[in-house]
Amino acid sequence: MSTSSLQARFAVLAGLASLAMAAASGAHATTYNPPIRMSGGVEYMSGGIGADEAALMRSIEPRWPASFEFTVADGSHGDFAAGLQVTVRSEAGRTILDHVESGGPVMVVRLEPGRYVVQASLAGKVIERNILVNAGSSTHSVFEWPAGTNTAHTASAR
Repeated sequence: MSTSSLQARFAVLAGLASLAMAAASGAHATTYNPPIRMSGGVEYMSGGIGADEAALMRSIEPRWPASFEFTVADGSHGDFAAGLQVTVRSEAGRTILDHVESGGPVMVVRLEPGRYVVQASLAGKVIERNILVNAGSSTHSVFEWPAGTNTAHTASAR
């Protein structure tokens, strides 16, 4: 085999090894960030399934005016709920978010200061909360359904 042929093979192998190492290190360094979505001109993000994503959602909650947590009680702890419908209306009745689906147990919403009515629906059971969003701060609301509510759409909070 000629020297140039060996050099070419070595270059290809070195390139493949570099790609493999970059892919391996990138896989460990990448954290999934749920997408920011828009509905009616209002930004929201929903996620929190899995430990890394839950930690990410908890870390960003204080930077969003409103955050919602969805759980199903089971006696000893809560199971996080996902795949439910969320509607937000202003105090005057204007729909801000209209039946958007929660992609996880935590949802953050960029709401303007004011009073809102938030409805979350899981397995046909609706929980409603009145919330107040103040300028420069964040409000957190928990929506907890009774044990046995649609357990097919829950993920353990542990």
